[in-house]
Amino acid sequence: MGKFSQYNIDLKKLPDQTTSYSFELNQKFFDAIDHEDVRKGNVKAELTVTKSRGAYEFDINLFGVVNIPCDRCLDEMDQEIDTTNRLVVKLGEEYFEESDEIVIIPEDDGAINIAWYLYEFIVLNIPIKHVHRPDMCNKAMMIEYRKYQAVPISDNDDEAEDDLDDASEKETDPRWDALKKLKNK
Repeated sequence: MGKFSQYNIDLKKLPDQTTSYSFELNQKFFDAIDHEDVRKGNVKAELTVTKSRGAYEFDINLFGVVNIPCDRCLDEMDQEIDTTNRLVVKLGEEYFEESDEIVIIPEDDGAINIAWYLYEFIVLNIPIKHVHRPDMCNKAMMIEYRKYQAVPISDNDDEAEDDLDDASEKETDPRWDALKKLKNK
């Protein structure tokens, strides 16, 4: 019996109506996945599987909290997860991912393990930039951060980054300005 056997869904045995599943994705789940993006969390997964014309439609609702490192101070922070995803599974000759939402599995198997899909949907719900509020960051790390940064940035990174973008647009190399004048003639 594998570490993800509880996430196996035997499609051939599903009735022609909607079937519901519920999973608790806790520390044991994230330890078993053993992937660097998310190592801790407590997320509830609610699935409804609808069988229709040779395809199985999975509606997956994930909600809870995962623990990830702050991009600024590297301390752990909680990131709320609340997402709804759709996965369509079809039976075919061999395994094939037709698109992000459509998967074909071998008809001989007739079962799908959804553990990795659940993990991927969680990771896809995490923002690209994940940081604490500035007053929540590790103070010792922020002192070191400020010591080594090339451009002084205030506690409000978003506004400071916008200011830096504006400043870089205003300060152009005079040679480019001369070329622009030639171009405009």
